[in-house]
Amino acid sequence: MRVLVVGSGGREHAVIRKLKENKDIEQIICAPGNGGIAADAECVNIKATDVIGMADYATSNDIDFVVVTPDDPLALGMVDAIEARGIPCFGPLKNAAVIEASKVFSKNLMKKYGIPTAAYEVFDDAGKALAYILERNQYPAVIKADGLALGKGVLIAQNEEEAREAVKELMVDHSFGTAGNRVVVEDFMTGPEVSVLAFTDGKVICPMVSSMDHKRANDNDEGLNTGGMGTIAPSPFYTEAVAGRCMKEIFEPTVAAMNAEGRTFRGCLYFGLMITPDGPKVVEYNCRFGDPETQVVLPLLKTDLFTIMQACHDGTLGDLNIEWRDQACACVIEASGGYPQSYAKGYEIHGLDENGQHEGVTVYHAGTKLEDGKYLTNGGRVLGITALGNNLNEALDKAYAAVKEIGFRDMHYRTDIGGKLRNL
Repeated sequence: MRVLVVGSGGREHAVIRKLKENKDIEQIICAPGNGGIAADAECVNIKATDVIGMADYATSNDIDFVVVTPDDPLALGMVDAIEARGIPCFGPLKNAAVIEASKVFSKNLMKKYGIPTAAYEVFDDAGKALAYILERNQYPAVIKADGLALGKGVLIAQNEEEAREAVKELMVDHSFGTAGNRVVVEDFMTGPEVSVLAFTDGKVICPMVSSMDHKRANDNDEGLNTGGMGTIAPSPFYTEAVAGRCMKEIFEPTVAAMNAEGRTFRGCLYFGLMITPDGPKVVEYNCRFGDPETQVVLPLLKTDLFTIMQACHDGTLGDLNIEWRDQACACVIEASGGYPQSYAKGYEIHGLDENGQHEGVTVYHAGTKLEDGKYLTNGGRVLGITALGNNLNEALDKAYAAVKEIGFRDMHYRTDIGGKLRNL
């Protein structure tokens, strides 16, 4: 088997590492990949959003299976284009990827089918959006860009001044381009946030181990929103009772709702959840593996990932018994100083051995390049330092011990990943 993985970050590196465990896969190609991924797969320089270029490559290079992981190519219809060439893919079709590509669509879907989420209103006019927020005068207020915004299109206003700035940033300044042409203004929910990724073939849904992301750039959940500064798995807040409610009230109804809309979802469906005093509610959907949630979830997977991906495509997921390790996993992101705003690139990374790993720790490369045998920084989030442990404390201790050995100039990382969850 020759497998093509689309993408270039830490999530893709984690997927590739897991796919390598399957002995039937002869070769893994990653497009475009990065410096660290190049140690585990052949990298080809095709942009992840180049739908036709990717389809042409898959066709002309005898690719047997394609894994499309980033949101942009899924929203652009890359799975549709490649499957039209007769090559099976893991990932949803364009009409199903809209569950992430449009916040307005997903909120309306939840309202229509009674899936619990925060109350909301939709606006395509900045003045009307701001007037609504000011009239309600309820803070914090949540303002979300409708479209894809690199995981950063959610702004939480603590007061009127911040609300004015948020609406201006999204709808007037267009900081996230056309993603902010429409916004969702919704009630602020309270409670622990939990991420649950789930495999689905459009008929059955198999939730993965729960996880918890840390979005803010700085310790104590302060600073700007990022693509994710670290994760832990499993979440102690995601109890068996909560999981049961989520399956009955959220997971299965979402799959059924997408089927009812003629938008059958196959692939990885991500549920961003809030465990509110009224029970679990949906914060957001993603149409793919989360980043960096994937980096802590897949190391806990015992069942072969490629077998699961094929079953999601073939509609045979119900025939599998997916097993997980009874352990914990932690990932600390090492980022470039200045991220998520401006930052320098090209700094040499020290502390990596030839495989980019330390004993007991896996280093996933997110934003690196390889030049003259040296790994250099080449992005905002650079490395994901990931460790397994028999419990969360052990996993965190291992990860942070490795963080002290691996680094680069102006490196920034949070020192409190999972800190609130220790000893729970």
